[in-house]
Amino acid sequence: MSEVAAFWDARFAEPGYKYGIEPNAFLRVQAAQFAPAAKVLLPGDGEGRNGVWLACQGHEVTAVDLSAVGLQKARAMAEQSGVAITTLEADLADWSPGHAQWDAVCLVFTHLPGSIRRSVHRKLAQGLRPGGRLVLEAFHPAQLTLRSGGPKDLDMLYTPAMLDADFAGLLRCELSWHGDTVLDEGPGHQGAAHVTRWVGSRI
Repeated sequence: MSEVAAFWDARFAEPGYKYGIEPNAFLRVQAAQFAPAAKVLLPGDGEGRNGVWLACQGHEVTAVDLSAVGLQKARAMAEQSGVAITTLEADLADWSPGHAQWDAVCLVFTHLPGSIRRSVHRKLAQGLRPGGRLVLEAFHPAQLTLRSGGPKDLDMLYTPAMLDADFAGLLRCELSWHGDTVLDEGPGHQGAAHVTRWVGSRI
């Protein structure tokens, strides 16, 4: 087991849900643009709050995470909610989403180190069908001065310009923004935050 997987297993083994059971607020708004019964991929979905919510909206959900503990909790949440999701235990550095298979990819606080970020992002974009949508929310470098969550490592924080470059030539940018928000997502994300939001569609 990698150090990163062990870290997340330990975090998700704590009682309750680290980031709550409600979907991310930005994702909730953006999902209104998804086609009905869309095939949706959620890399780094952790304990499943976003994937389960999307399944409850009638979408076909696949959640990929390197934490077996997180995925087990995601399956339990899905069962309790009366929906089914597909879960895959995998490291995004090595895993391939395939080509042109997904209607939507949702990256919600899925922070990747700079050494693999661009390559993983481009693989995920290539996994989208033409017109498929990618929705991303992550912490901005300005988050380092705040206490509402996120990595304390500049290498794992995203600016809009970084994402513009990551997806260039693959996705048509519809939103590339950073700014202040207030998070209320379980004990892990609470309070004033500075986030980057990016939305694009497959060319």
